[in-house]
Amino acid sequence: MQEKSLEQGYFGIGIQNGKTPENLGVLWRSAQNFGASFIFTIGNRYQKQACDAHKAVGAIPYFHYDTFQDFYNNLPKSALLVGVELTQEATWLEEFEHPRRCVYLLGAEDHGLSNEAIEKCHRIVKFNTPLSLNVSVAGSIVLYDRNTKGTVVI
Repeated sequence: MQEKSLEQGYFGIGIQNGKTPENLGVLWRSAQNFGASFIFTIGNRYQKQACDAHKAVGAIPYFHYDTFQDFYNNLPKSALLVGVELTQEATWLEEFEHPRRCVYLLGAEDHGLSNEAIEKCHRIVKFNTPLSLNVSVAGSIVLYDRNTKGTVVI
């Protein structure tokens, strides 16, 4: 009989160098709705948002890291880092199998993920859209996709 703990998973989602605090507020609300275990920022700090109507700030732990290296040093040991970025090597989200334990990392709309972050990601996913998406919209789509497909054991 398989242990229940082997079936468990978790995920977090966050933004590197977010451009506006409103984007974090919207992403935080989506994270709460789709069952995220935590949310985080790298570089810019969260401030209370009017768009936090569900009071997600009290429901999901929030972590802030000053640098990518600080974040990476504190990545959960069993989690895969999944970047969301338009690169040649990235997998289309439609074809992506979500790891049971992972941390999704998004970049700001104007700069995307840093080269350092892209190099450290275990997986990278991209959208099949003609233009870039707002970071909170992109994160919400990734979370919806995870919720719809489920996860694989990795």
